[in-house]
Amino acid sequence: MIKRIIYFIFLAVVLNACSTTKYLPAGQKLYTGGDVKINDKNIPKSEANALRSELKTYIRPKPNSSLLGMRIKLWLYYKTKSRSNFIQRFLSKYGEPPVLVSQVDLQKNGDVMQNRLQNISYFQATVSGDTIGKKKTAKAVFTALPGPSYTIRNLTFPNATDNNLDTAVKGTMKQTLLKKGDKYNLDVIKNERIRIDTRLKEEGFFYFAPEQLIAKVDSTVGNHQVDVILGIKPETPPQAREIYTIRNIYVYPNYSLRDTSLKLDQAYKYRWYNIVDPRNTARPYLFANTVLLHPNDVYSRATHNNSLNRFINLGPYRYVKNRFEDVTPDSPKLDVYYFLTPYKRKSLQLELLGRTTSANYTGSQINLSWKNRNAFKGGELLTVTLFGSTDVQVGGQNSGYNVYQYGVQTSLSWPRLITPWRVESSNAYIPRTVVQLGYSSVVRQKLYSLNSFTGSFGYQFKSNEHKLHELNVIEATYVKPRNVTQLYTDSIAKTSNPALKHVIDPQFTLGPSYAYTFDNTTEDYRTNSLYFRGKLSLSNNLYGLITGADTLAGKEKKLFGTTFNQYVKAESEIRFFHKITSGTKLATRLIAGVGLPYGNSTILPYNQQFFIGGPNSLRGFRPRSIGPGTVNPNPDGNTFIADQSGDIKLEANIEIRQKLFSIVQGALFADAGNIWNAKPHQQGGTFGPNFLSQMAVDAGFGLRFDATILVLRTDLGFPLLRPYTPTNGGSRSISPSFHNAILNIAIGYPF
Repeated sequence: MIKRIIYFIFLAVVLNACSTTKYLPAGQKLYTGGDVKINDKNIPKSEANALRSELKTYIRPKPNSSLLGMRIKLWLYYKTKSRSNFIQRFLSKYGEPPVLVSQVDLQKNGDVMQNRLQNISYFQATVSGDTIGKKKTAKAVFTALPGPSYTIRNLTFPNATDNNLDTAVKGTMKQTLLKKGDKYNLDVIKNERIRIDTRLKEEGFFYFAPEQLIAKVDSTVGNHQVDVILGIKPETPPQAREIYTIRNIYVYPNYSLRDTSLKLDQAYKYRWYNIVDPRNTARPYLFANTVLLHPNDVYSRATHNNSLNRFINLGPYRYVKNRFEDVTPDSPKLDVYYFLTPYKRKSLQLELLGRTTSANYTGSQINLSWKNRNAFKGGELLTVTLFGSTDVQVGGQNSGYNVYQYGVQTSLSWPRLITPWRVESSNAYIPRTVVQLGYSSVVRQKLYSLNSFTGSFGYQFKSNEHKLHELNVIEATYVKPRNVTQLYTDSIAKTSNPALKHVIDPQFTLGPSYAYTFDNTTEDYRTNSLYFRGKLSLSNNLYGLITGADTLAGKEKKLFGTTFNQYVKAESEIRFFHKITSGTKLATRLIAGVGLPYGNSTILPYNQQFFIGGPNSLRGFRPRSIGPGTVNPNPDGNTFIADQSGDIKLEANIEIRQKLFSIVQGALFADAGNIWNAKPHQQGGTFGPNFLSQMAVDAGFGLRFDATILVLRTDLGFPLLRPYTPTNGGSRSISPSFHNAILNIAIGYPF
């Protein structure tokens, strides 16, 4: 009975929301939108549909918005029009006044569409409009007669003469966007002017502008063709016809808006540029990687823009202002000024974080970071971070085994490559040399505590806006247990689980690594976008070969008195995104990683192993609870479950992301994957030819609240297939139910 009442109320609300036309003034009709008919049998159907879709976008005004045929916003407008109470005043801002058919200017809309057709080659086009009405509503219908389309017969550029500008424009002809046989298109002509201007800016024509090019179109040549003649407007000023070169370059490292004088008498020369820095806030060599223009160089806008980007990416400077001054005496010359406004040199930042995980851990973290943005006056960024965190599980299988961490992380970054040889680059991105040192302590209550020391020296540089290279010449990690409880030792003996023992094994890795990243996903205009990251890591390979290390043959070797790890590790991740519609996106990810221990090692060190499961991985399983292979992570129902790890990892994810309303997005997802050991030291955990049949699989749905600066994500994952057979003899497959589901609450998208 209650359900029937609810359905009745819902139906009443829907019907009431639909009946917005009863509020219309007498004699008025509600505008429900416009349509376009292409009335020309000579135009192919696909082309006619494309024209129809484009022309519809020019119809104004837009009708009232609707959801499933209901004009909710219009209904809110009428219901809150009086604004007699707080609720009405609050909801009134979401209302939308009625769009009446009397507001539709048929003639103006027709003219706009006719003009658009003429701009895309249909010179003889005509468009007429009319309204089709019902009792309370009406729509606009426009009929377009495009006529024949005109194509380009000939294209003429200026003759190369002694005039520098004519010669330069003629030199761009091979790359023209205007092709013989193509349809005439005004947008292409505009883009052609911009293309030519961009090229001229690389050849020193500082004052030239696209508007100084003119395209004359002759449509009288017959056979529905046109001749396009590109030329330079006669009124183009002499400055725009000159090739400019650079005379002097000045850099102001400590500029303030209060500065009104150029202080050129205080400038001192360093290499090819001049520094104006009375307070000596920066070392002159800091700008050798940023000032890419040189005296007597022909002006180049690309080089200039790259310089500006490099100034911004240096780090110490909040704002960069640039000025060119025409100092033409007998020949066209430019002086260049770069005004740099610095950040505050030193800063202190405190972060307090709260988090919860799908493993029922609730935690908090505190970070205290001190930064010096110009530590040694060479643009160096020195960062020292103290951190501490705690993760507590009040209920669940790990109750009482709380995790505490504390430590310090120090990094020093130089805005240049520090190498024995000189490396030069002229793109928009500053290369960096980075040194990092860190210490952390992990305390797992009642079980163990570990000390971890890390260090690295390497380089980061971008070859273009999409490609990032990270080369660590040396990476070192040393992990040693500080304390292991009897309870944990007994657990190792009782379960015979090598994962428990491996957590507290001493680890010593030393070697280089290289990572390459390609990413164009920030370019929202793309229908398809791609993210790829690949990394190769080595540890003690050469030293192990020299010393003849071979643990299996009893030849275990040490470095600095500690048994070292020896391995080769490769990992890759690829993400592909396809925009189905403006509000719907397909997102996919594939992860593959393999580590091959050899020589002095039979298994990867724990901090280099792979894990799977959790809110950013297989969302139907708890973090690090899958694998390796067909191993059951909890065969005896123990209170404490160790994190499962492996040397090999495969994972695939797929999502359909759909915008629902406002900042809310919905998602349907499926995940599959597992980890394995490279060598047979754990029954059922070794990678083999039947690896596909050992995949864990889940599926689910979620909501994402995208507030631009923060994305809050909730995913409900249902395990469907586990990689092992339960101890009680059950099936690997799992029936979807809310009892088995895992709720993941996280920040950010999973990938």
